[in-house]
Amino acid sequence: MDDDGSTMSPGASPPSSEPATGRPPGLRAQFGATIEAGRRLVRAHIDLAKTEMGEIVGEVKRMVALGAIALGAVLMVGLLLFIGGLLFLGEWLFGSIGWGVLLGVVLLIDVAAMALLLALDVDGRRIGTSLGIALVAGVVVGIVMALDLTHRGWTSVGDSIAAAYDPNTRTVLLAIGVSAGVLGMLGFVTGIRSGFGHAWGRLLVWAVIGVFVGLLTVISIPGTVGAAIGVLVFLIAWPVLAGRDVARTGIDGDAIAKKFIPQQTIDLTKETIEWVRARTPLVPKS
Repeated sequence: MDDDGSTMSPGASPPSSEPATGRPPGLRAQFGATIEAGRRLVRAHIDLAKTEMGEIVGEVKRMVALGAIALGAVLMVGLLLFIGGLLFLGEWLFGSIGWGVLLGVVLLIDVAAMALLLALDVDGRRIGTSLGIALVAGVVVGIVMALDLTHRGWTSVGDSIAAAYDPNTRTVLLAIGVSAGVLGMLGFVTGIRSGFGHAWGRLLVWAVIGVFVGLLTVISIPGTVGAAIGVLVFLIAWPVLAGRDVARTGIDGDAIAKKFIPQQTIDLTKETIEWVRARTPLVPKS
C-alpha cells in the first residue's frame, strides 16, 4: 500500500503550533530587565568613580607628603644656616663658638621679648629708643674692653697711688674696692628717697655688683673677647631698658581689649533695634 504521507512513522514528534524561539517576554519582564540593566550601569559608573577617586586621593596624598618633605628640608636648611651662621660668626669674630651660642641665644630672647611688647601695643618708637640707648652702651663697652682700656687704667692708677703695695695684688684690690665703693654709694643715694632701710639694702646690692665690675674690668682680655662683651651688653641692655620703660608707663589694657570687640557691629545693631522699636508699636492700635 502506497504511503501518502498521512500516516506517521513511529517516534516522530507531532507538529507544534508555537514557533521554535518561544514566546516573547512580557511588558513587566522587559521593564524589570531594563531597570536591572540601568542599576548595573549606575553601579558600574559608581565603581569606576570610586576607583578613580581613590587613585586621585592617593596621588594627592603622595604630592602632599613629598611637598611636606620638601618644605621640611627647606626649613632645616634655613635653621642650619641660621645656627651655623651664628656659630661661624662667633668663631670668626670673637674667637670662640661659645660666644656664637651665647650671643645667639640672647639675640633670640630679645626677638621674642620685642615681639611680645609689640603684640601688647607698646609704641615702636619707645622700643627703638631703648634699642638706641642699648646700642650706644654696647659700643662704648665694646671699644673700652676691646682696647683693654680698663686694665690699663687700673694698672696706671695702682702704680700712681699704691706703688708701695704688692704689685701682684694692688691693682686687683684697688679695682674691686673703688668699684664696690662707688656703686655702693650710688645705690645708697638713689635709694635714700625710699627710706634708710631701702637705701642700705641698695648699697649692699650695688656694692656686690661693684665687686664683679671691678674683677671684670681689671683683668686683661683679648680684643675679640672685649668686642663680644660689648655685643652682650647691648643684647642684655635692650630688653632691660624696654621692660623698664613699659613698667614705668604701663600697658593700655583697655585699648588691647577693644581690638577683640566688634564695637561697630554692636553699635549698628543697637541703632537698628532702636529704629525698629520706634516704628513698631508694642501694643496694636484698636
